[in-house]
Amino acid sequence: MNLNKAFILGNLTRDPELRQTPSGQQVCQFSLATNRIYTDKSGQKQKLAEFHNIVAWGKLGELVGQYLKKGQSAFVEGRIQTRSWDDKQSGQKKYRTEIVAENVQFGPKGGDNAGGAPRSGGDASQQPIPAEVLETVQYPGDEDEIKPDDIPF
Repeated sequence: MNLNKAFILGNLTRDPELRQTPSGQQVCQFSLATNRIYTDKSGQKQKLAEFHNIVAWGKLGELVGQYLKKGQSAFVEGRIQTRSWDDKQSGQKKYRTEIVAENVQFGPKGGDNAGGAPRSGGDASQQPIPAEVLETVQYPGDEDEIKPDDIPF
C-alpha cells in the first residue's frame, strides 16, 4: 500500500498567480511558509522557516486566486509531486517539487491573520465568499424539532 498525502498549515509568502493553460484550464501557483520551533543541543530555541510550492487546478485554483492574499493563513491538503523539464537556456534538466492541492481551507478573516502579518489587497481581501462556494450544514428549523413527548419510549 502506498500513500502520498501532505497537510500544510502556513502563511502565503506572495499573492497567488492565477493563469490559464492553452487548453483553457485554470491553474494557480502560490507558496506557503511554515515555521518549526525547536531547542538545539545548547538549549537555545531555534526557529526554522520552510517554504512550500503549491499548485491548485480548476475551480479550486480560481477560488484561491480570488480570495487569498499574501500574509493570509491557509490549510492545504494535497499530494507531493516532482516534475522535470529541460531548460532551454542552459540545456540542463530542472526539477521542482510541489504540493498539488486537493483541498484548501482559508484562514481566519480580520485585520490581522493568525500569523500576525497584515494583509495586502485592501478591501478586496474582505469580500465575503459566495454561499455556493462554502460547504455548509443545514440544520432543521423549529418546525422539524423533535419534542420529548414525540419519542415513543
